[in-house]
Amino acid sequence: MSRLLVSGCASVVTMDDAGTEWPGGSILVDDGVIEWVGSGDPPADRVAGADVLDARGCVALPGLVNTHHHLYQVLTRARAQQQGLFGWLTELYPVWAGLDGEWVRVAAEAGLAELALSGCSMSTDHHYVFPAGTGDLLDAEIGAARAVGLRFHPCRGSMDLGASDGGLPPDRVTQDLDTILADTEQAVARFHDPSPGSMLRVAVAPCSPFSASESLMRASAELARRLGVRLHTHIAETADEEAFCRERFGCRPVELLDRLGFLGDDVWLAHAVHLSPDDIRTFATTGTAVAHCPTSNLRLGSGMAPVRELVDAGVRVGLGVDGSASNDGGNLLGEAREALLVARGRGGPAAMTVREAMRLATRGGAACLGRDDVGSLEPGKRADVALFDVTGLATAGIEEDPVAGVVLAWPQRVRHLLVEGRFVVRDGALTGIDEAALAADAHRIARRIRAQSDGGR
Repeated sequence: MSRLLVSGCASVVTMDDAGTEWPGGSILVDDGVIEWVGSGDPPADRVAGADVLDARGCVALPGLVNTHHHLYQVLTRARAQQQGLFGWLTELYPVWAGLDGEWVRVAAEAGLAELALSGCSMSTDHHYVFPAGTGDLLDAEIGAARAVGLRFHPCRGSMDLGASDGGLPPDRVTQDLDTILADTEQAVARFHDPSPGSMLRVAVAPCSPFSASESLMRASAELARRLGVRLHTHIAETADEEAFCRERFGCRPVELLDRLGFLGDDVWLAHAVHLSPDDIRTFATTGTAVAHCPTSNLRLGSGMAPVRELVDAGVRVGLGVDGSASNDGGNLLGEAREALLVARGRGGPAAMTVREAMRLATRGGAACLGRDDVGSLEPGKRADVALFDVTGLATAGIEEDPVAGVVLAWPQRVRHLLVEGRFVVRDGALTGIDEAALAADAHRIARRIRAQSDGGR
Protein backbone atom coordinates (compact mmCIF):
# COMPACT_ATOMS: atom_id res chain seq x y z
CA MET A 1 0.00 0.00 0.00
CA SER A 2 1.47 3.38 -1.05
CA ARG A 3 0.97 6.71 0.68
CA LEU A 4 1.83 10.13 -0.71
CA LEU A 5 1.51 13.63 0.74
CA VAL A 6 1.26 16.39 -1.87
CA SER A 7 2.39 19.21 0.38
CA GLY A 8 2.25 23.01 0.42
CA CYS A 9 0.43 23.81 -2.82
CA ALA A 10 -0.09 27.45 -3.74
CA SER A 11 -3.75 26.42 -3.85
CA VAL A 12 -5.75 23.20 -3.94
CA VAL A 13 -8.82 23.67 -6.15
CA THR A 14 -11.15 20.91 -5.03
CA MET A 15 -14.03 21.42 -7.50
CA ASP A 16 -16.38 20.11 -4.80
CA ASP A 17 -20.01 21.23 -4.75
CA ALA A 18 -19.12 24.30 -2.68
CA GLY A 19 -16.19 25.26 -4.91
CA THR A 20 -13.75 25.00 -1.99
CA GLU A 21 -10.18 26.16 -2.55
CA TRP A 22 -7.35 25.71 -0.04
CA PRO A 23 -4.49 28.25 -0.29
CA GLY A 24 -1.37 26.60 1.06
CA GLY A 25 -3.24 23.30 0.93
CA SER A 26 -2.13 19.69 0.80
CA ILE A 27 -3.54 16.34 -0.34
CA LEU A 28 -2.94 12.99 1.35
CA VAL A 29 -3.23 9.97 -0.93
CA ASP A 30 -3.54 6.37 0.29
CA ASP A 31 -3.34 3.52 -2.22
CA GLY A 32 -4.69 5.60 -5.12
CA VAL A 33 -7.50 7.26 -3.15
CA ILE A 34 -7.64 10.74 -1.60
CA GLU A 35 -7.69 10.34 2.19
CA TRP A 36 -7.48 13.99 3.25
CA VAL A 37 -7.40 17.46 1.69
CA GLY A 38 -7.17 20.80 3.47
CA SER A 39 -5.09 23.76 4.52
CA GLY A 40 -1.53 23.08 5.65
CA ASP A 41 -0.58 19.46 6.29
CA PRO A 42 -2.64 16.82 8.12
CA PRO A 43 -1.58 15.76 11.65
CA ALA A 44 1.80 14.02 11.74
CA ASP A 45 0.32 10.69 12.80
CA ARG A 46 -1.75 10.59 9.60
CA VAL A 47 1.25 11.04 7.31
CA ALA A 48 3.59 8.61 9.04
CA GLY A 49 5.43 6.60 6.39
CA ALA A 50 4.12 8.66 3.49
CA ASP A 51 6.34 9.88 0.69
CA VAL A 52 6.24 13.67 0.36
CA LEU A 53 5.93 15.65 -2.85
CA ASP A 54 6.94 19.29 -2.39
CA ALA A 55 4.25 21.16 -4.34
CA ARG A 56 5.20 24.70 -3.40
CA GLY A 57 4.47 27.06 -6.26
CA CYS A 58 1.88 24.73 -7.81
CA VAL A 59 -1.87 25.00 -8.21
CA ALA A 60 -3.50 21.59 -7.74
CA LEU A 61 -6.53 20.78 -9.89
CA PRO A 62 -8.44 17.54 -10.34
CA GLY A 63 -7.01 15.69 -13.31
CA LEU A 64 -8.64 17.09 -16.45
CA VAL A 65 -11.08 14.89 -18.38
CA ASN A 66 -11.21 14.72 -22.18
CA THR A 67 -14.67 13.76 -23.46
CA HIS A 68 -14.12 13.49 -27.23
CA HIS A 69 -11.15 12.53 -29.40
CA HIS A 70 -10.10 10.60 -32.51
CA LEU A 71 -6.59 9.53 -31.63
CA TYR A 72 -5.77 7.98 -35.01
CA GLN A 73 -5.98 11.49 -36.50
CA VAL A 74 -2.88 12.65 -34.60
CA LEU A 75 -0.67 11.64 -37.54
CA THR A 76 -2.75 13.54 -40.15
CA ARG A 77 -2.61 17.08 -38.80
CA ALA A 78 -2.54 20.30 -40.83
CA ARG A 79 -4.55 18.91 -43.76
CA ALA A 80 -7.71 20.23 -45.46
CA GLN A 81 -6.85 23.56 -43.93
CA GLN A 82 -9.71 25.61 -45.39
CA GLN A 83 -12.47 23.01 -45.52
CA GLY A 84 -15.64 22.71 -43.51
CA LEU A 85 -16.56 19.39 -41.95
CA PHE A 86 -17.94 17.62 -45.03
CA GLY A 87 -15.10 18.76 -47.31
CA TRP A 88 -12.53 17.96 -44.62
CA LEU A 89 -13.93 14.43 -44.20
CA THR A 90 -14.13 13.87 -47.96
CA GLU A 91 -10.43 14.76 -48.29
CA LEU A 92 -9.29 12.69 -45.32
CA TYR A 93 -11.38 9.50 -45.49
CA PRO A 94 -9.20 8.06 -48.31
CA VAL A 95 -6.10 8.74 -46.19
CA TRP A 96 -7.60 7.09 -43.11
CA ALA A 97 -8.52 4.04 -45.20
CA GLY A 98 -4.81 3.15 -44.89
CA LEU A 99 -4.98 2.73 -41.10
CA ASP A 100 -3.04 -0.17 -39.60
CA GLY A 101 -2.12 -1.33 -36.11
CA GLU A 102 1.20 0.50 -35.91
CA TRP A 103 -0.40 3.77 -37.02
CA VAL A 104 -3.16 3.47 -34.40
CA ARG A 105 -0.82 2.46 -31.57
CA VAL A 106 1.72 5.23 -32.14
CA ALA A 107 -0.93 7.87 -32.81
CA ALA A 108 -2.73 6.88 -29.61
CA GLU A 109 0.48 7.00 -27.58
CA ALA A 110 1.31 10.42 -29.01
CA GLY A 111 -2.19 11.82 -28.50
CA LEU A 112 -2.56 10.49 -24.96
CA ALA A 113 0.94 11.65 -24.04
CA GLU A 114 0.10 15.11 -25.32
CA LEU A 115 -3.06 15.10 -23.20
CA ALA A 116 -1.15 13.94 -20.12
CA LEU A 117 1.34 16.77 -20.49
CA SER A 118 -1.59 19.21 -20.46
CA GLY A 119 -2.86 17.83 -17.13
CA CYS A 120 -5.41 15.34 -18.49
CA SER A 121 -5.81 12.18 -16.39
CA MET A 122 -8.72 10.52 -18.23
CA SER A 123 -9.71 10.46 -21.88
CA THR A 124 -12.19 8.85 -24.14
CA ASP A 125 -11.57 8.06 -27.80
CA HIS A 126 -14.08 7.64 -30.62
CA HIS A 127 -12.58 5.16 -33.07
CA TYR A 128 -14.88 4.34 -35.98
CA VAL A 129 -12.58 3.47 -38.93
CA PHE A 130 -11.87 -0.28 -39.18
CA PRO A 131 -10.42 -1.15 -42.61
CA ALA A 132 -10.58 -4.86 -43.38
CA GLY A 133 -7.59 -6.95 -42.36
CA THR A 134 -6.04 -4.44 -39.95
CA GLY A 135 -6.38 -6.46 -36.76
CA ASP A 136 -7.73 -5.32 -33.41
CA LEU A 137 -7.32 -1.55 -33.55
CA LEU A 138 -9.19 -1.00 -30.29
CA ASP A 139 -6.71 -3.26 -28.53
CA ALA A 140 -3.86 -1.21 -30.01
CA GLU A 141 -5.06 2.04 -28.51
CA ILE A 142 -5.92 0.42 -25.18
CA GLY A 143 -2.32 -0.78 -25.02
CA ALA A 144 -1.20 2.79 -25.69
CA ALA A 145 -3.30 4.11 -22.80
CA ARG A 146 -1.74 1.56 -20.47
CA ALA A 147 1.74 2.58 -21.59
CA VAL A 148 1.09 6.28 -20.99
CA GLY A 149 -0.81 5.59 -17.75
CA LEU A 150 -4.09 7.40 -18.35
CA ARG A 151 -7.56 6.34 -17.28
CA PHE A 152 -9.24 5.40 -20.57
CA HIS A 153 -12.83 5.18 -21.85
CA PRO A 154 -12.61 4.27 -25.55
CA CYS A 155 -15.67 4.04 -27.78
CA ARG A 156 -16.14 1.19 -30.24
CA GLY A 157 -17.31 3.39 -33.10
CA SER A 158 -18.90 2.33 -36.37
CA MET A 159 -20.06 3.38 -39.83
CA ASP A 160 -22.35 1.40 -42.14
CA LEU A 161 -23.70 4.18 -44.39
CA GLY A 162 -21.27 4.44 -47.29
CA ALA A 163 -21.36 6.71 -50.33
CA SER A 164 -23.26 4.13 -52.39
CA ASP A 165 -26.13 4.32 -49.88
CA GLY A 166 -26.17 8.11 -49.66
CA GLY A 167 -23.69 8.50 -46.80
CA LEU A 168 -20.50 10.53 -46.72
CA PRO A 169 -17.67 7.98 -46.18
CA PRO A 170 -16.39 5.78 -49.02
CA ASP A 171 -17.75 2.25 -48.84
CA ARG A 172 -14.32 0.72 -48.15
CA VAL A 173 -14.16 2.24 -44.64
CA THR A 174 -17.62 1.05 -43.56
CA GLN A 175 -18.75 -2.28 -42.07
CA ASP A 176 -22.00 -4.20 -42.17
CA LEU A 177 -24.44 -4.03 -39.27
CA ASP A 178 -23.99 -7.61 -38.05
CA THR A 179 -20.18 -7.31 -37.95
CA ILE A 180 -20.39 -4.02 -36.07
CA LEU A 181 -22.75 -5.31 -33.41
CA ALA A 182 -20.83 -8.57 -32.91
CA ASP A 183 -17.44 -6.85 -32.69
CA THR A 184 -18.81 -4.18 -30.35
CA GLU A 185 -20.30 -6.72 -27.96
CA GLN A 186 -17.03 -8.65 -27.99
CA ALA A 187 -15.06 -5.47 -27.20
CA VAL A 188 -17.28 -4.72 -24.20
CA ALA A 189 -16.97 -8.29 -22.93
CA ARG A 190 -13.20 -8.23 -23.31
CA PHE A 191 -12.28 -4.76 -22.04
CA HIS A 192 -15.05 -3.05 -20.06
CA ASP A 193 -14.41 -2.82 -16.31
CA PRO A 194 -17.38 -1.29 -14.43
CA SER A 195 -15.76 -1.46 -10.98
CA PRO A 196 -15.14 1.70 -8.89
CA GLY A 197 -11.82 3.30 -9.79
CA SER A 198 -11.74 1.47 -13.11
CA MET A 199 -8.90 2.39 -15.44
CA LEU A 200 -10.75 1.07 -18.52
CA ARG A 201 -14.35 1.27 -19.67
CA VAL A 202 -15.85 0.92 -23.13
CA ALA A 203 -18.74 2.79 -24.79
CA VAL A 204 -20.82 2.16 -27.92
CA ALA A 205 -20.56 4.90 -30.54
CA PRO A 206 -21.95 4.89 -34.10
CA CYS A 207 -20.25 7.78 -35.85
CA SER A 208 -22.94 10.22 -37.03
CA PRO A 209 -26.29 10.50 -38.85
CA PHE A 210 -24.46 10.93 -42.17
CA SER A 211 -22.34 7.79 -41.77
CA ALA A 212 -24.54 5.45 -39.72
CA SER A 213 -27.92 4.11 -40.79
CA GLU A 214 -31.05 4.46 -38.68
CA SER A 215 -30.87 0.70 -38.11
CA LEU A 216 -27.32 0.98 -36.74
CA MET A 217 -28.17 3.96 -34.53
CA ARG A 218 -31.21 2.22 -33.04
CA ALA A 219 -29.46 -1.16 -32.63
CA SER A 220 -26.42 0.52 -31.01
CA ALA A 221 -28.63 2.19 -28.41
CA GLU A 222 -30.33 -1.13 -27.67
CA LEU A 223 -26.97 -2.93 -27.40
CA ALA A 224 -25.45 -0.33 -25.07
CA ARG A 225 -28.41 -0.55 -22.72
CA ARG A 226 -28.45 -4.31 -22.73
CA LEU A 227 -24.73 -4.34 -21.86
CA GLY A 228 -24.96 -1.49 -19.35
CA VAL A 229 -22.43 0.80 -21.05
CA ARG A 230 -22.55 4.40 -22.20
CA LEU A 231 -23.54 5.65 -25.64
CA HIS A 232 -21.93 8.34 -27.79
CA THR A 233 -22.11 9.96 -31.23
CA HIS A 234 -21.56 13.24 -33.07
CA ILE A 235 -24.59 15.49 -33.46
CA ALA A 236 -25.59 18.96 -34.66
CA GLU A 237 -22.03 19.90 -35.57
CA THR A 238 -22.69 21.89 -38.76
CA ALA A 239 -25.41 23.53 -40.80
CA ASP A 240 -24.65 20.98 -43.55
CA GLU A 241 -25.54 18.18 -41.15
CA GLU A 242 -28.87 19.78 -40.36
CA ALA A 243 -29.63 20.10 -44.07
CA PHE A 244 -28.65 16.44 -44.60
CA CYS A 245 -30.96 15.28 -41.79
CA ARG A 246 -33.89 17.37 -43.01
CA GLU A 247 -33.51 16.01 -46.53
CA ARG A 248 -32.88 12.35 -45.61
CA PHE A 249 -34.93 11.94 -42.43
CA GLY A 250 -37.39 14.82 -42.50
CA CYS A 251 -36.28 16.23 -39.15
CA ARG A 252 -33.47 18.03 -37.36
CA PRO A 253 -30.48 16.07 -35.92
CA VAL A 254 -31.54 16.08 -32.26
CA GLU A 255 -35.10 15.20 -33.26
CA LEU A 256 -33.67 12.23 -35.15
CA LEU A 257 -31.80 10.97 -32.08
CA ASP A 258 -34.93 11.32 -29.98
CA ARG A 259 -36.89 9.33 -32.55
CA LEU A 260 -34.25 6.60 -32.52
CA GLY A 261 -34.17 6.25 -28.73
CA PHE A 262 -30.64 7.62 -28.63
CA LEU A 263 -31.05 10.16 -25.82
CA GLY A 264 -30.80 9.61 -22.06
CA ASP A 265 -28.65 9.95 -18.97
CA ASP A 266 -26.34 7.23 -20.32
CA VAL A 267 -25.56 9.31 -23.45
CA TRP A 268 -23.07 12.06 -24.19
CA LEU A 269 -22.97 13.80 -27.57
CA ALA A 270 -20.08 15.55 -29.31
CA HIS A 271 -20.31 19.14 -30.57
CA ALA A 272 -24.02 20.14 -30.29
CA VAL A 273 -23.32 23.45 -32.00
CA HIS A 274 -26.55 24.03 -33.93
CA LEU A 275 -29.24 23.62 -31.28
CA SER A 276 -32.71 25.08 -30.95
CA PRO A 277 -34.21 26.01 -27.55
CA ASP A 278 -36.29 22.84 -27.87
CA ASP A 279 -33.11 20.78 -28.37
CA ILE A 280 -31.61 22.22 -25.19
CA ARG A 281 -34.79 21.44 -23.24
CA THR A 282 -34.75 17.90 -24.65
CA PHE A 283 -31.17 17.37 -23.44
CA ALA A 284 -32.08 18.69 -20.00
CA THR A 285 -35.23 16.57 -19.75
CA THR A 286 -33.54 13.36 -20.88
CA GLY A 287 -30.30 13.89 -18.95
CA THR A 288 -28.23 13.78 -22.15
CA ALA A 289 -24.71 15.25 -21.77
CA VAL A 290 -22.62 17.26 -24.24
CA ALA A 291 -18.91 17.16 -25.16
CA HIS A 292 -18.04 20.74 -26.12
CA CYS A 293 -15.15 20.94 -28.63
CA PRO A 294 -14.53 24.68 -29.10
CA THR A 295 -11.21 24.58 -30.96
CA SER A 296 -12.34 22.00 -33.51
CA ASN A 297 -15.60 23.86 -34.05
CA LEU A 298 -13.65 27.04 -34.82
CA ARG A 299 -10.97 25.31 -36.95
CA LEU A 300 -13.66 23.86 -39.26
CA GLY A 301 -15.82 26.98 -39.17
CA SER A 302 -18.69 24.98 -37.67
CA GLY A 303 -19.84 27.66 -35.23
CA MET A 304 -19.98 28.23 -31.48
CA ALA A 305 -22.02 25.93 -29.24
CA PRO A 306 -24.56 27.52 -26.86
CA VAL A 307 -22.72 26.36 -23.74
CA ARG A 308 -24.08 29.07 -21.45
CA GLU A 309 -27.63 28.09 -22.33
CA LEU A 310 -26.84 24.38 -21.91
CA VAL A 311 -25.29 24.85 -18.47
CA ASP A 312 -28.09 27.16 -17.32
CA ALA A 313 -30.63 24.51 -18.40
CA GLY A 314 -28.89 21.93 -16.22
CA VAL A 315 -27.26 19.96 -19.04
CA ARG A 316 -23.99 18.22 -18.10
CA VAL A 317 -21.22 19.66 -20.30
CA GLY A 318 -17.59 18.55 -20.59
CA LEU A 319 -14.73 19.48 -22.90
CA GLY A 320 -13.17 17.58 -25.78
CA VAL A 321 -10.08 18.32 -27.84
CA ASP A 322 -11.63 16.32 -30.73
CA GLY A 323 -9.40 14.72 -33.34
CA SER A 324 -5.99 16.24 -33.89
CA ALA A 325 -6.75 16.63 -37.59
CA SER A 326 -9.51 19.14 -36.78
CA ASN A 327 -7.76 20.74 -33.82
CA ASP A 328 -4.09 20.09 -34.61
CA GLY A 329 -3.35 19.92 -30.91
CA GLY A 330 -4.37 17.98 -27.84
CA ASN A 331 -4.02 20.40 -24.92
CA LEU A 332 -7.01 20.08 -22.62
CA LEU A 333 -5.98 23.00 -20.42
CA GLY A 334 -5.87 25.02 -23.64
CA GLU A 335 -9.37 23.76 -24.43
CA ALA A 336 -10.62 25.18 -21.12
CA ARG A 337 -9.17 28.55 -22.07
CA GLU A 338 -10.72 28.29 -25.54
CA ALA A 339 -14.11 27.40 -24.04
CA LEU A 340 -13.94 30.52 -21.89
CA LEU A 341 -13.07 32.72 -24.86
CA VAL A 342 -15.69 31.17 -27.15
CA ALA A 343 -18.40 31.62 -24.54
CA ARG A 344 -17.45 35.28 -24.15
CA GLY A 345 -17.14 35.80 -27.89
CA ARG A 346 -20.68 34.51 -28.24
CA GLY A 347 -22.29 36.01 -25.15
CA GLY A 348 -20.12 38.81 -23.81
CA PRO A 349 -17.60 39.04 -20.94
CA ALA A 350 -20.02 37.73 -18.29
CA ALA A 351 -20.93 34.61 -20.28
CA MET A 352 -18.48 32.33 -18.43
CA THR A 353 -16.13 32.64 -15.46
CA VAL A 354 -12.68 31.07 -15.30
CA ARG A 355 -13.79 28.63 -12.63
CA GLU A 356 -16.79 27.60 -14.70
CA ALA A 357 -14.39 26.76 -17.53
CA MET A 358 -12.31 24.71 -15.07
CA ARG A 359 -15.46 22.90 -13.94
CA LEU A 360 -16.24 21.93 -17.55
CA ALA A 361 -12.74 20.44 -17.82
CA THR A 362 -13.04 18.44 -14.59
CA ARG A 363 -16.43 17.75 -12.98
CA GLY A 364 -18.27 18.28 -16.27
CA GLY A 365 -16.08 15.81 -18.13
CA ALA A 366 -16.37 13.20 -15.40
CA ALA A 367 -20.17 13.54 -15.52
CA CYS A 368 -20.19 13.06 -19.31
CA LEU A 369 -18.34 9.77 -18.89
CA GLY A 370 -20.58 8.64 -16.03
CA ARG A 371 -17.85 8.85 -13.37
CA ASP A 372 -18.58 10.03 -9.84
CA ASP A 373 -15.23 8.80 -8.48
CA VAL A 374 -13.07 11.39 -10.27
CA GLY A 375 -13.38 15.06 -11.27
CA SER A 376 -12.88 16.61 -7.83
CA LEU A 377 -10.29 16.52 -5.02
CA GLU A 378 -12.30 15.15 -2.10
CA PRO A 379 -11.75 12.36 0.41
CA GLY A 380 -12.87 9.07 -1.12
CA LYS A 381 -12.28 10.17 -4.71
CA ARG A 382 -9.56 8.62 -6.84
CA ALA A 383 -6.24 10.42 -6.67
CA ASP A 384 -6.15 12.00 -10.13
CA VAL A 385 -4.29 15.28 -9.53
CA ALA A 386 -2.78 17.82 -11.92
CA LEU A 387 -0.19 20.21 -10.49
CA PHE A 388 0.59 23.34 -12.51
CA ASP A 389 3.66 25.43 -11.66
CA VAL A 390 2.74 29.12 -11.40
CA THR A 391 6.26 30.43 -10.67
CA GLY A 392 7.58 30.66 -14.23
CA LEU A 393 7.89 33.45 -16.75
CA ALA A 394 4.55 32.76 -18.47
CA THR A 395 2.67 33.14 -15.17
CA ALA A 396 4.50 36.20 -13.86
CA GLY A 397 1.88 38.72 -12.76
CA ILE A 398 -0.96 36.32 -11.89
CA GLU A 399 -0.43 36.79 -8.14
CA GLU A 400 -3.85 38.44 -7.80
CA ASP A 401 -5.49 35.09 -8.58
CA PRO A 402 -3.08 32.26 -9.39
CA VAL A 403 -5.96 29.81 -9.86
CA ALA A 404 -7.50 31.92 -12.61
CA GLY A 405 -4.05 32.50 -14.04
CA VAL A 406 -3.66 28.78 -14.78
CA VAL A 407 -6.38 29.18 -17.44
CA LEU A 408 -6.01 32.84 -18.44
CA ALA A 409 -2.24 32.75 -18.98
CA TRP A 410 -1.11 30.74 -22.00
CA PRO A 411 -1.45 27.04 -21.09
CA GLN A 412 1.74 25.50 -19.71
CA ARG A 413 2.98 21.90 -19.49
CA VAL A 414 1.82 20.26 -16.26
CA ARG A 415 4.57 19.91 -13.64
CA HIS A 416 3.21 16.72 -12.08
CA LEU A 417 0.27 14.49 -13.00
CA LEU A 418 -0.99 11.72 -10.75
CA VAL A 419 -3.44 9.10 -11.97
CA GLU A 420 -4.70 6.67 -9.34
CA GLY A 421 -1.98 8.14 -7.12
CA ARG A 422 0.80 7.17 -9.54
CA PHE A 423 3.05 9.62 -11.38
CA VAL A 424 2.25 9.80 -15.09
CA VAL A 425 4.14 13.10 -15.43
CA ARG A 426 6.87 14.04 -12.95
CA ASP A 427 8.84 17.28 -13.14
CA GLY A 428 7.35 17.90 -16.58
CA ALA A 429 8.44 14.55 -18.06
CA LEU A 430 6.39 11.48 -18.91
CA THR A 431 7.21 8.52 -16.64
CA GLY A 432 6.00 5.63 -18.81
CA ILE A 433 6.97 6.80 -22.29
CA ASP A 434 10.21 8.08 -23.83
CA GLU A 435 8.94 11.33 -25.32
CA ALA A 436 11.79 11.81 -27.80
CA ALA A 437 11.57 8.23 -29.08
CA LEU A 438 7.79 8.50 -29.40
CA ALA A 439 8.09 11.74 -31.35
CA ALA A 440 10.58 10.11 -33.72
CA ASP A 441 8.24 7.16 -34.28
CA ALA A 442 5.28 9.46 -34.85
CA HIS A 443 7.14 11.55 -37.44
CA ARG A 444 8.39 8.39 -39.19
CA ILE A 445 4.89 6.95 -39.55
CA ALA A 446 3.44 10.32 -40.54
CA ARG A 447 5.97 10.48 -43.39
CA ARG A 448 4.89 7.00 -44.47
CA ILE A 449 1.23 8.06 -44.40
CA ARG A 450 2.02 11.09 -46.50
CA ALA A 451 3.95 9.01 -49.02
CA GLN A 452 1.09 6.51 -49.29
CA SER A 453 -1.58 9.18 -49.63
CA ASP A 454 0.19 11.24 -52.30
CA GLY A 455 1.35 8.25 -54.35
CA GLY A 456 4.96 8.46 -53.18
CA ARG A 457 5.66 11.98 -54.44
